[in-house]
Amino acid sequence: MAVSSRFLPSPLLAAYVEAFSISEGEAELPTRERCLPNGRMAMVINLGHDTLAVSTPRHGDQFESFHGGVLHGAFSQVAVIDTATLVTTISVCFKPGGARPFLPMPATELTNQAVDLSHVFGPAALELRECLLRAHTNADRVQILERFLLGRIAWEQTRPSAVTFALASFQAELKGRPISEVTAHLGVSPKRFISLFEEAVGLTPKVFYRLQRFQEALRRTPKRPPVQWTDLALSCGYFDQAHFIHDFQAFAGMSPSVYLAQRSEHHNHVPLP
Repeated sequence: MAVSSRFLPSPLLAAYVEAFSISEGEAELPTRERCLPNGRMAMVINLGHDTLAVSTPRHGDQFESFHGGVLHGAFSQVAVIDTATLVTTISVCFKPGGARPFLPMPATELTNQAVDLSHVFGPAALELRECLLRAHTNADRVQILERFLLGRIAWEQTRPSAVTFALASFQAELKGRPISEVTAHLGVSPKRFISLFEEAVGLTPKVFYRLQRFQEALRRTPKRPPVQWTDLALSCGYFDQAHFIHDFQAFAGMSPSVYLAQRSEHHNHVPLP
């Protein structure tokens, strides 16, 4: 059984990285799990296998194999992972829009897909994995990752203030200001704002907002039935239960009741039946 450890980033990276996560354990029986979208980008480096297998929204049920590590963009749909290839891993979970300063391309070029780390960082990606494999402790591995990121940050690509303000508003006020009202406070045209937001985050403001509401619904869903779905929907800012079910099916690929019956301990991973 895998054991996970979580490390917070240093102050220099705290604006961009949510956390570093290290999972260690023994291989279990092959299994596949749905990974529900949350609008964030992540970098995953496999330290237990040479490859890892992921099925992204763009490729449907077809699995792709990646050598050593993968960078996945912001998903707005379900992805499927082969957990048998993800036993010992180290991951960087970026804050919304936080990955952009480290990338040689806009975040929109990675939306709903995963790419091999070597396609983003070149030979340095393989060197990074070798350094991580040689490290003696998890704390050493986190320091190696931090040095790698700090060596590639492009300060001019940090989030524009308009995007930072919008992200804070969307994440803090799921039942608060509509997107149009947030846009009105930014001092840029709606078209320009959407362009800036997509380039940094990888999703449109509307889709990102809907994903935050969806994730809040996941957090509030009790572990066991019965669930008052209408009350839960209204508390998360949905118009009614039908609106909630529509969004839930769009993002989770299943109804709320099926999700409740299938979900694993971590609400973003759902075993395939």
